Amino acid sequence: MYIAVAGNIGSGKSTLTQLLAKHYGWEARYETVEENPYLEDYYRDIHRWSFNLEVFFLKERFRDLIDITQSQKTIIQDRTIYEGVYVFMENNKDMGNLSERDYETFMELFEQMMEVATQPDLMIYLKASVPHLVGNIQKRGREYEQQMQLEYLENLNKRYDDFIYNKYKGQVMTIEKDNLDFLNNTKDFAQIVDRIDRQLFGLFPPQL
Repeated sequence: MYIAVAGNIGSGKSTLTQLLAKHYGWEARYETVEENPYLEDYYRDIHRWSFNLEVFFLKERFRDLIDITQSQKTIIQDRTIYEGVYVFMENNKDMGNLSERDYETFMELFEQMMEVATQPDLMIYLKASVPHLVGNIQKRGREYEQQMQLEYLENLNKRYDDFIYNKYKGQVMTIEKDNLDFLNNTKDFAQIVDRIDRQLFGLFPPQL
């Protein structure tokens, strides 16, 4: 089985992935962030480094996808190849950070990859407001993220909603993140687990 956790920068994807992997005994796969050699350059000069950054992420996510397809274990993944293309790549294109030539080359590569792709059995979408995202980004203190523009996060939020509700055809569970603290509040985490149990396994919490 293949589970994915989707959401904007600072929405809590990695935290939820870790918690669910521990709870269910699933194998966690995390997005290659700190190891991405283009990330700091990208935030300093988005126009110059967008194509390089997106190709690196595409390569890493496709490698993960192949491993997931071949694995006999249940995998939970922090961000998918689909978001990388339909949210981040499309956003960079519309911001004028990619030439039409680069965009077409990238999309041709992605479409070839999709011929062997496996869609998640469930995509968990962490939906969060921009103020909530900003608060989390400031807390974790990654230096290259601190200069991120609010408009950039707002655009990504719009693209996430469009991707989840209009483009993605698989099974989705949306979690409104702003009023949840699943890391520190066991009841909040238990609510998420109950929803996953119902959606994946047809289980219901005991009646009181």
